[in-house]
Amino acid sequence: MIAPEFPEDLVWLNTDRRYTMRDLRGRFVLLDFWTYCCINCMHVIPELKMLEERYPELVVIGVHSAKFENEMRVENIEKAVMRYGIKHPVVVDSGQIMWRTYGIKAWPSFVLIAPDGEILGRTSGEGIFSILVPIMEQLIPEYEKRGSLHRERMMAGMTQKKVSGILSFPGKVASDGDNIFIADSNNNRVLIVSQDGDLVDVIGSGEEGHDDGEFGYAQLFRPQGIAIAGDMVYIADTENHMIRVADLGRRTLMRVAGTGRSGRPGFGGRGAEVSLSSPWDLVFLGDHLYIAMAGFHQIWRMDLDGMVEPYAGSGAEELMDGPLEMARLAQPSGLTTDGNRIYFVDSESSSLRVIDGGVRTLIGRDLFYFGDIDGAFERARLQHPLGLIYRDGSIYIADTYNHRIKKADLSSRSIHTIAGTGRPGFADGPGDMAAFYEPSGITFLGDSCFIADTNNHAVRVYDLRSGDVSTMRINMKK
Repeated sequence: MIAPEFPEDLVWLNTDRRYTMRDLRGRFVLLDFWTYCCINCMHVIPELKMLEERYPELVVIGVHSAKFENEMRVENIEKAVMRYGIKHPVVVDSGQIMWRTYGIKAWPSFVLIAPDGEILGRTSGEGIFSILVPIMEQLIPEYEKRGSLHRERMMAGMTQKKVSGILSFPGKVASDGDNIFIADSNNNRVLIVSQDGDLVDVIGSGEEGHDDGEFGYAQLFRPQGIAIAGDMVYIADTENHMIRVADLGRRTLMRVAGTGRSGRPGFGGRGAEVSLSSPWDLVFLGDHLYIAMAGFHQIWRMDLDGMVEPYAGSGAEELMDGPLEMARLAQPSGLTTDGNRIYFVDSESSSLRVIDGGVRTLIGRDLFYFGDIDGAFERARLQHPLGLIYRDGSIYIADTYNHRIKKADLSSRSIHTIAGTGRPGFADGPGDMAAFYEPSGITFLGDSCFIADTNNHAVRVYDLRSGDVSTMRINMKK
């Protein structure tokens, strides 16, 4: 079967031109069907880069077929392309036209097309590099003999935008009671700033990598969650698949868990010997550090001796309550505690859940039940929330894809919006007029709620007393 032509009315990103299948003749084409909320889609990005580097005869075309309503907006997809450093062209398939044409059922999925336009096969899930390498090694000589293969690399005509300013896609924020810790995710560092925004210290050189050492030398790779115990700052080093600890007194950063490679759900063990997968948030409760292991769809925990193990979730992606080891989670991405229980937002099921002996869902129903509805927990809907914090009997939620901050009252079992218009934007002022753009992290210092406003590359401040939102001004001069 010959690959059908790209629909003419689809938007192309990351390139200065629209491609046709005829333009791509003479090269292998790998269509990557993805959606930017999906952790498995994030995991294959490095694999795709390795394939592109290894095979100049191969062209990767991303086909963004959205799951969530928020992911259908072109400007939001463009932000995601920037955030994850995607280098190949991306076609926006928000109506899932190409998805249906190729019979795709899951994210990520891949279709390999031959230089003569014939569809060679399809697969889904992670591990595309190991699947495709032996196939390419066999097919390249065959098509070269036919004289129908272009061996030179095709220049894509990149038009990717750059982020300017101090922060780049900040993911999470935390407080030690004196300062705010900001996961400056795409700058590969953690900033420590005073409540007034004055720089206190910087953890990480800003260079992408995993080297330990002094703050100015050590490396992180898109860090997210932060948990603080005295002078020890634990960091979810998300794209390194590690947990790192920063000693504020010695100003050193060290690995305490993770091999540095994404693994599969399994048994625990000594921290540095166990494979983790996209740890996204952290919280301390008692003698354990709890880890939102987004890539495994589980909650893990680590004790003070460095032993790390699965705690909640079977590893299957779904929303299902029950005993810890049998419950099913879907990309948990935010953790908080009231001192007795752990609450978490399960982003792919757009839910608020609690661990209290077992796993219970407070808001949410299944993987495709989402929206923007306040009110009683039973009818409320969220859309891919990534952050939350407990305070005085309520859970404050960064309802990411709804661009809102919401307050869930645990006693009345109801939730309402306290800030955000529900549309992506940037505006300070009264809560109902303030605008956010995919806020992902949230914490408190006094009566101020600090919010990592990810796609605005900013930290915003919601004042509990006045209900107003302002933007933190960060002074990088020490």
